[in-house]
Amino acid sequence: MHLPDLIADLGLILAAAGITTLIFKRIKQPLVLGYILAGLLVGSHLSFFPSVTDTKSINIWGEIGVIFLLFSLGLEFSFKKLVKVGGSASITAIVKVLFVILAGYLVGKGMGWKDMDSLFLGGILSISSTMITIKAFEELGLKHKKFAGLVFGVLIVEDLVAILLLVLFSTLAVSQQSAGTEMLYSILKLAFFLVLWFLGGIFLVPSFLKATKKLMNDETMLVVSLALCLVMVLLADKVGFSPALGAFIMGSILAETTQAERIEHLTKSVKDLFAAVFFVSVGMLIDPSMLVKYAVPILIASLVVILGKIIFTILGALLSGQPLKTSVQSGMSLAQIGEFSFIIASLGLTLKVTSDFLYPIAVAVAAITTFTTPYLIKLSEPFYQYLNRVLPKKWLDGIERYSSSTEGITTLSDWKVLLRSYIFNTIIHSVIIIAIIFLAYRYVQPFIAKNIANSLTSIIISVVVSFVLMSPFLWALSIRRIQKTAYSHLWLNKKYTRGPLIAIEFFRIALGIFFVGFLMYEFFDTWVAAGIALGLIVFGMIIFSRKLQSFYDKLEKRFMLNLNARENEKPAILPWDTHLAELTVSPESEVVGKTLAELMIREKYGVNIAMIERGRNNIPTPGRDERLYPNDKLLLIGADDQLASVKGLLEVDIPETESEKSFPDKEMTLQKVLVNSESPVYGLSIRNAGIREKAQALIVGIERGEDKILNPSSDFVFDNGDVIWIVGNNKKIKEVI
Repeated sequence: MHLPDLIADLGLILAAAGITTLIFKRIKQPLVLGYILAGLLVGSHLSFFPSVTDTKSINIWGEIGVIFLLFSLGLEFSFKKLVKVGGSASITAIVKVLFVILAGYLVGKGMGWKDMDSLFLGGILSISSTMITIKAFEELGLKHKKFAGLVFGVLIVEDLVAILLLVLFSTLAVSQQSAGTEMLYSILKLAFFLVLWFLGGIFLVPSFLKATKKLMNDETMLVVSLALCLVMVLLADKVGFSPALGAFIMGSILAETTQAERIEHLTKSVKDLFAAVFFVSVGMLIDPSMLVKYAVPILIASLVVILGKIIFTILGALLSGQPLKTSVQSGMSLAQIGEFSFIIASLGLTLKVTSDFLYPIAVAVAAITTFTTPYLIKLSEPFYQYLNRVLPKKWLDGIERYSSSTEGITTLSDWKVLLRSYIFNTIIHSVIIIAIIFLAYRYVQPFIAKNIANSLTSIIISVVVSFVLMSPFLWALSIRRIQKTAYSHLWLNKKYTRGPLIAIEFFRIALGIFFVGFLMYEFFDTWVAAGIALGLIVFGMIIFSRKLQSFYDKLEKRFMLNLNARENEKPAILPWDTHLAELTVSPESEVVGKTLAELMIREKYGVNIAMIERGRNNIPTPGRDERLYPNDKLLLIGADDQLASVKGLLEVDIPETESEKSFPDKEMTLQKVLVNSESPVYGLSIRNAGIREKAQALIVGIERGEDKILNPSSDFVFDNGDVIWIVGNNKKIKEVI
């Protein structure tokens, strides 16, 4: 019996990958580079090793690897995380990506390359590697540092930017002549489907997982998760996007569910296997002779990645209001390329719009920058100290003033609150309504006409069903009152605001009429459509308003329940270089069995203990008599150097993987509260206000004008305009302050 080539090739690939990764593990280098080296060895360009014969099948397995790799990245991504990373990470990521794409394009043109080669080079060099950065942080023990929060935020934003680049580059490659119009259409199409998939996914997937929870053992959960991933891959392919996008979207939807960690754990082995095949297939495309031939472009591209990313990340971070130290450390942590770069490079090859030399160059640059990443991260603090010495004092003072000014309280006016809510309301419900109309016209009506009724009857059934489905969303779009408090303030307090408010309401109603008219126009004559539309609006929206409101409220409640089922908020970052970190008490530590009063951690190190997790029990803002026991997990507040000192005290010879386990800080949030003359704590001291006892909260800092007071004494009296930095249970803090 003849053994199929595919099985023999897979055996060869996995054997080579196994040997090289063991070697790379031994010399403490990223496993991705080991896989690429294995691909080089079993590829067709080296004759002194056995070679893969059925490269076509291996490439298909590699594509499956991309799908599962993007699925796992989506599981770590989550749209809620994107919202929470805030403006700093978004500004930093966008500034960095745009400038590096421009630098890569100019370097490509300077070397005499074609436009598409130069553009793809810019895209390849622009996206940093999430896997390599996180791995480096774990190995260097830097996850507790303040700048790590900004770096992870930037990586999250870059994941979404990379997906956008894949869509834009695909569009540009296919239709280079009408690139502007096509690209705008692609961006709008991507935005439409992202909103639609996110809304539909959050409404349906968590409900499905909850309903089938009792039936789900590990085996069925694995099968169902991969099935959901591949269903979204099919949907993405159906509407003209890359399969990788569909996998990423389903991963990010599942990341919002309560089963996210379990799914991530179960699918990890599948992802690791197929990702190994993908990275090996990347290595198989490398021609050593081409690396020698293009040594100069490889060196130049590596310098663009290292120098360009450091400079532009620092620039973006400073523009977003980060201190110089955080900006420098972030910049030197993101100076590499990785998995998305390979995917962008393979896209160019698949579409046949880039030259053969670009892919090996991308892999070589990834290898070089992966090796340099840990050394650059280690050098970041000395480089900051050097800049602090050589930069003019006027510059340093200007950076500090700008950074401090951006940390002030941002107050939203009633107009901002109202307009933001109306924009979200309009976008979300318009997307749902357009999707219903599209489905009715393209699929429902032809199906009914073919299988159930004649043409006219099928049209009437389709219109009625569509309108019934649209009604709650039309009501929410056109009639529902949003942000009642802000609306009332504007209506009552300022007479000149009534005109714009009436105009907004008129626009909402007109938009609802337009959508119903559009539905009718898809099926009937224009004039008939307009008449029926008005009639349906009057009867449906006004007569059944209460029922629609009740039904919509149920839909919204279910959606919000699913969205917030897995509250995994990471605390916000404090000013003054102070932030939250998670540490575990090692059984060998000298602190075991001692009370907090004996240890004097706050007095000696300036670090506050916000919460202790002991088994299943959480102890928020522990008292002086609380003792520390082995494997207690502590949520601490302090600066980098303070936390580093405490880390040495608490964690003794414990593996990094143990100390970095996730900490269930779901109830603890870090926030700033503005005191005014009507606040319950106004005029009271910290002791008399009883915040610690009533809210189980800890005040860690107070801003009064230009003064910043860390760890204020219990005799401190609150005054009008004070900004309190407080950590504790969000709901209890709101009740007390």
